[in-house]
Amino acid sequence: MPANLTPEYLKAEKWFREAATTEEKILALERMLSVMPKHKGTDHLKADLRRKLSKLKETPAKKAGAKHVDIFHVPRSGVGQIVLLGTPNCGKSSIVAALTNAKVNVADFPFATGAPVPGMVKFEDIQIQLIDMPPITADYSAPGQVGTYRNCDLIAIVIDLSTDIQEQLRICLDFLESRNLLIDAETAALDERGNILGKRAFCICTKSDIAKPGALGVLKQKCKYPFEFVEISNKTGAGLEKLSAAFFSLLNIIRIYAKPPGKPADMTDPFTLPAGATVMDLATSIHRELAEKLKFARIWGTGVYDGQNAQRNHILNDKDIIELHFA
Repeated sequence: MPANLTPEYLKAEKWFREAATTEEKILALERMLSVMPKHKGTDHLKADLRRKLSKLKETPAKKAGAKHVDIFHVPRSGVGQIVLLGTPNCGKSSIVAALTNAKVNVADFPFATGAPVPGMVKFEDIQIQLIDMPPITADYSAPGQVGTYRNCDLIAIVIDLSTDIQEQLRICLDFLESRNLLIDAETAALDERGNILGKRAFCICTKSDIAKPGALGVLKQKCKYPFEFVEISNKTGAGLEKLSAAFFSLLNIIRIYAKPPGKPADMTDPFTLPAGATVMDLATSIHRELAEKLKFARIWGTGVYDGQNAQRNHILNDKDIIELHFA
């Protein structure tokens, strides 16, 4: 009986073939099993995949002391991690150079970046981590590169508006879709086992100063995803300030300032929480055990009067000031 494999299965199979790490291979195999058509024609294939999966999961970890450095593992810093994705000479390194103090290699020739280069973007009173990455092509991406995208908070697809927009978009989306890296109708943020799959993404549109009129409109029309698009020029600086604000907005976080009882609020070092967080979430982020003793809170901010008492389930807004009182 024919297997009649679906496009979703074939996409996961391609992901498995190109996976560079055991973790990626396991994720890809689990995805293949979850989307495989369930009938007698796939029984042998299913058994073969389960054997491969079992073997990978039983592979012993490398002994302590074994020297192996994963250059694509970038420790998190700041309030969120954003990773750039793009084809050669699309302007990724120029973005990092313009917004951070990172030492990036900005060059007119392709593949000037060979490993991740992290930098910190300042937005008002917080720092956001921005990572330059080696470029991808239709035929090549660096082994292990997908791991950086798998572990970030947000993927920024960089498109050069002055050249072949449609080809750049195709290459970037093929890279992301073939590895289940985009949250969409088919790919959730997590699989049934809690493994991280899809990520949120948006587009940074570079070289607006030399782009043909209407180039951004063409890109939006060709893109099948409802991405946010931020148009910039690294040469003139147009749009860079808006880009920093977009980073903060797209990370979907809020800043909360703590006020000790009887003292002024600390307005220099905010707590950052996911949008929609509550007073109790703030207390838990400060001290999990102490949070259980939370008696009440007072709040200054959006939609309240100054010093209003707030319940544990009160939803916080960006730049709220909170005074917690414990029993």
